[in-house]
Amino acid sequence: MSQAAVKASSVPDSNRWKALVFIALAQLMVVLDATIVNIALPSAQQDLGISDGNRQWVVTAYALAFGGLLLFGGRIADLWGRKRAFVVGLAGFAAASALGGAATNEAMMFGARALQGVFGALLAPAALSLLAVMFTDAKERAKAFGIYGAIAGAGGAVGLILGGFLTEYLDWRWTFFVNIPFAVIAAAGAWFVIREPEGGRNRNPLDIPGVLLSTLGLVALVYGFTRAESDGWGDAVTVGMFVASAVLLLAFVVTEAKVKAPLLPLRVVTDRNRGGIYLSLGLAIIGMFGLFLFLTYYLQIVQGYSPVKTGFAFLPMIVGMIAGSTQIGTRLMTRVAPRLLMGPGFLVAAVGMLMLTQLEVDSSYAALLLPAMLLLGLGMGTAFMPAMSLATMGVKPQDSGVASAMVNTSQQVGGAIGTALLNTIAASATTTYIADHIGGAATRSQQQLVQLEGMVEGYTTAIWAAVGILVAAALIAFTFVNAGKPGSSPVASSEDGAEEELAVPVVAH
Repeated sequence: MSQAAVKASSVPDSNRWKALVFIALAQLMVVLDATIVNIALPSAQQDLGISDGNRQWVVTAYALAFGGLLLFGGRIADLWGRKRAFVVGLAGFAAASALGGAATNEAMMFGARALQGVFGALLAPAALSLLAVMFTDAKERAKAFGIYGAIAGAGGAVGLILGGFLTEYLDWRWTFFVNIPFAVIAAAGAWFVIREPEGGRNRNPLDIPGVLLSTLGLVALVYGFTRAESDGWGDAVTVGMFVASAVLLLAFVVTEAKVKAPLLPLRVVTDRNRGGIYLSLGLAIIGMFGLFLFLTYYLQIVQGYSPVKTGFAFLPMIVGMIAGSTQIGTRLMTRVAPRLLMGPGFLVAAVGMLMLTQLEVDSSYAALLLPAMLLLGLGMGTAFMPAMSLATMGVKPQDSGVASAMVNTSQQVGGAIGTALLNTIAASATTTYIADHIGGAATRSQQQLVQLEGMVEGYTTAIWAAVGILVAAALIAFTFVNAGKPGSSPVASSEDGAEEELAVPVVAH
């Protein structure tokens, strides 16, 4: 990049804070969609006549398209320009949502969900990379990523509340239609407000072998975990998917090391700090995704909460995430090294998770669930915010799309692993508990109590595993992430040293 281009790109855009509103709105829509549909699933299944065996495809079709195409979506954003990719992603997501809301059979529903995943894979990395190239001052970057991190973390819980309201008081179709106003407002705002810095395009020809290998490898990986949840880890197709994924992703790495214009330049992931962030974020999401699922089931089935009441029960987690991200993370990010926010953040979340291992059938919400969720939210919000910022810091502008896509990929794959792994642990513990205790239950009510106790035993066993996973995320953050506080020392450079050094002063000057 020429010195003139560097100088031009370091001049902040006067509309950047207005742009943040529309970027945040789009991010909220994508994150909401991950949980809002789960609440509507029972009603949609009944209306559309979807069998129990096929029900998972409402979630899986979205996860496969979104997870499989993220790297491709990030590269398209670098090629087309992030603003154009962002607006096209929003328009496509809105159209796919309209199709899902109007679905008359299961094929139409599955197709709509897959399309949502395709356009989500274009939209999500474009949103994060727009923030990365628009907010270059260290303090401003901290505030912008604080807001973005809060939305990324709390959006899932907001989806539970909104999904509960729409399903209970309107109709499940509104969990799809609600995306349309979000997308229209965000797209219109982005079109008129966002001005992308010059010189950030990657106009190299598309790496077709890389696209095919990464997409097929990630789809096989996500599908392997999804299938493990329903058919078991020893199932022939499950094992075949994992083997195929390993072969394809290994071939992808070999290809990327050799081609002239790779889809994912290896310098993006081999950088010590970014590698540590992708790994620790992925692990943290494994713990979080399983927990959302278990707490939703616990509150609705064991405690008998309505969908709306369940959504509101997650409010302390939302409050904690917003406080951790915008108050703790934003205020301290320019004063301390990122690992001193990420490591302790994951450990605080692990303490909240540890409290939830004490769950019983009649546990008090105020005495146990509320403080545990508050700690979880605080810890995750504090850790997510510097992680999101550092993952794209020091990256050359023309690589910011794929670097952003890797953040989303680690979250998406982490979510797939978390749901499958923790569900399997929970199901196994529940089965064992019920088999051991059902013999002593003479009456119908005693048998029902054993069933509920078995479910809670399963949840707490899986939550113990989640505690260990969060502690591992903290250790990785402390060990791998060695960047200094923004503005004090450069981010550890990758092998592409000269060009990365150019980028660092633009980020923290």
